[in-house]
Amino acid sequence: MAEQVSQSNRAICDYEGTSYRARFWADQGRTYEDLAERIALRRLLPPRGRCLLELGAGFGRLADLYEGYDQVILLDYAKSGLREAQARLGRSNRYLYVAADLYRLPFMPGLCDCVVTVRVLHHLVDVPAAFAQIADVLRAGGVYVLEYANKRNLKAILRYLMGRQRWSPFAQEPYEFVTLNFDFHPAWMSRRLQEAGFVIDAGRAVSHFRHPLFKQRIGHETLARLDGALQRIGAAWKLAPSVFVRAHVDKPDGPAPTGLFRCPRCFAGPLTGQPIALRCAACGAVWRVDDGIFDFKAPVAENVGE
Repeated sequence: MAEQVSQSNRAICDYEGTSYRARFWADQGRTYEDLAERIALRRLLPPRGRCLLELGAGFGRLADLYEGYDQVILLDYAKSGLREAQARLGRSNRYLYVAADLYRLPFMPGLCDCVVTVRVLHHLVDVPAAFAQIADVLRAGGVYVLEYANKRNLKAILRYLMGRQRWSPFAQEPYEFVTLNFDFHPAWMSRRLQEAGFVIDAGRAVSHFRHPLFKQRIGHETLARLDGALQRIGAAWKLAPSVFVRAHVDKPDGPAPTGLFRCPRCFAGPLTGQPIALRCAACGAVWRVDDGIFDFKAPVAENVGE
């Protein structure tokens, strides 16, 4: 993982050239976490819709949960992760693979019925900017399902009260425990959602048993079932290390989008062009389609034909 500066001049985590699947999930002892997160997502995700966008989708770990959606857009900054997703899920009109900056989403306003971010927000230096982009690409009343790393978890509280950590889990500002890795207080996150125009509908507290002692002595499936039984009631006090939220965007109906992509440079759209590239008529930027991946990380040309 490398630190890069995106089009929006914000620092971002770039997993390009590394296998997030191999480094973090495959045979890494996180089967319980995967199962527990799937339980929460199934309970919060609307079962069907026209278009779902997952931001920070990586290798498409959760894509099988989106079977009820006509079109699934998997976005990640690392094209290498999207190549893994292509290999796993195949190439079809149902799946779109997009490499882009989350802070400058290349989609027409109101395009999506649902947006999902799981294990993504903890890498963001500017959560409000991300929420503004997500609210923009959702249709009126569209659903956002998000997960965030909980600063006020039980382990952090106990360590703080015992004098084994200096930072307070009760302070509401985000805590950066490693470069570009943040924990968030639930109250802080709720306010940021509300400021972006979201109304919180439901939540789940997840991964209550994320400790080697539990995972070594109890089977992953059993732990996940126990976690699933606690997720709803646990959301009342939010002491688990991970919190899931379902919210909908409260905004007036707008015109139906006339296309799929807009220009992330100037936000004009829709983009037009051939299968190998898309062009912005407003600013002239040309964006490459790289072997099935729509690449909006940087234009390959600008002011073409002007």
